[in-house]
Amino acid sequence: MDRPAPPLTDRTAAYWRSGADGVLRIARCSACGWRLHPPRPVCPRCRGREIAFQPVSGRGKVHSFAINRYQWTPAITPPYIMAEVELAEQPGLLILSNITHCALDEVRVDMAVTVWFERTGEAWIPLFRPEARR
Repeated sequence: MDRPAPPLTDRTAAYWRSGADGVLRIARCSACGWRLHPPRPVCPRCRGREIAFQPVSGRGKVHSFAINRYQWTPAITPPYIMAEVELAEQPGLLILSNITHCALDEVRVDMAVTVWFERTGEAWIPLFRPEARR
């Protein structure tokens, strides 16, 4: 899939580039430890302004999902799975992404997933696939 590259801004570049080494990094307040996504300049919990990107496990679960069957952009051919993934590090810490390596009828709410990255331009897009069974 030839995904369009996201715009890299001062606030988001660290997130989009974090996958270059295979590690997902999420903004975190240095004062209270709250993780925030999407990244913001001020912590919504304590109003702290020292926000830094820190590694997370890349593991999570499908919080909700939809199967997109409409071609919104020529670069992405449907059908594909759009999902809110809740990261393991913090309840309610959601990332909107795609679920890949999974048949459309196999995705489920609460399905364990793990991150992988696809490069597009200067960005590394975090995508998720079913976690390998142990």
